[in-house]
Amino acid sequence: MAQLSMHEARTMVAAALRRAGANPAMAEATARALVLAEAQGLGSHGLSRVAQYATHLRNGRVNGAALPAVVRAKGGVAIVDAQEGLAFAACELAVAEGIRRAGEFGVSFVGVINSHHCGVVVDHLRPAVQAGFVGLGFANSPAAMPAAGGKHAIFGTNPVAAVFPRRANPNAPIGASDALLIDLSLSEVARGKLMVAAKQGKAIPAGWALDRHGQPTTDPKAGMEGSMLPFGTGAASGAGAGSSPKGAMLALVVELLVTALIGAHYGFEASSFFVDAGNRPRIGQAFIVIDPGALAGRESFLERVEVLVREMLVDDGVRLPGARREALRRKAEAEGLSLADAELAALRMASS
Repeated sequence: MAQLSMHEARTMVAAALRRAGANPAMAEATARALVLAEAQGLGSHGLSRVAQYATHLRNGRVNGAALPAVVRAKGGVAIVDAQEGLAFAACELAVAEGIRRAGEFGVSFVGVINSHHCGVVVDHLRPAVQAGFVGLGFANSPAAMPAAGGKHAIFGTNPVAAVFPRRANPNAPIGASDALLIDLSLSEVARGKLMVAAKQGKAIPAGWALDRHGQPTTDPKAGMEGSMLPFGTGAASGAGAGSSPKGAMLALVVELLVTALIGAHYGFEASSFFVDAGNRPRIGQAFIVIDPGALAGRESFLERVEVLVREMLVDDGVRLPGARREALRRKAEAEGLSLADAELAALRMASS
């Protein structure tokens, strides 16, 4: 194993993406996001994505010259066009626009169209919570899950995220007053876990995925060629007809929020992220930002959050959402990232 500082990792990732054709702003925004994900222990959305993104840039699946811009706005709502580039700079712009509009109107909804894989959705919302606002995030992805009762993939894994600020307490232990960071995929697990398992030659648990014939599988490669099961299905499920209607219905809600409402592509209209050749996915993301001061009031909101947190922590086994990620991030900032020698060698080769 080797240690690499987060700064060194960001520099190397950005260089690798520039070599593949990304403009500097796109490369740097993407590098920040991937290294942050890696630091939080989310390897499936971290440095393992560098090669994938670089290949998409070289193969024309991503427009490396894209400069995202606000293309439509009215009151508290706006649309950012990612221009078929990598998603991260566009999402940064969308959340910044959402914060500005929520400050003026109390609430905002900003969608991102013509986009690509956006990584860890909750990380895009960190500026909102730093501004004292509540944030919600949604994204679709290439088709990976069947509709309720179906077998063929229609919806993406369609993550949902939320951030809730808390009152800072300078006398509390480190991390004790961290914001609540909530992020979940609507599939039983994120599809990136199959990608990591396939690279490592490991089997996946039953209940994660179906093969292309709609049958349960423990082979990650077969699962990537087939479909993911919606959350709540469990290992006892048979074929897609037994999949969780709750997970599938929530995936439908997200799919419509980030496509029909703002003008992005459906998941089944986009080629998989896990193939080198294919179309530009042109999928969507959406962010809602809310100013608590426009509703119950900022101080009332912060106090009520603490009332709930105290009640949750009455039970010793409760871990607040985001606590583990934040602890790992702090450790990585202090000590650097631990990378396998082969992974570090591949990153150095891609960036030089």
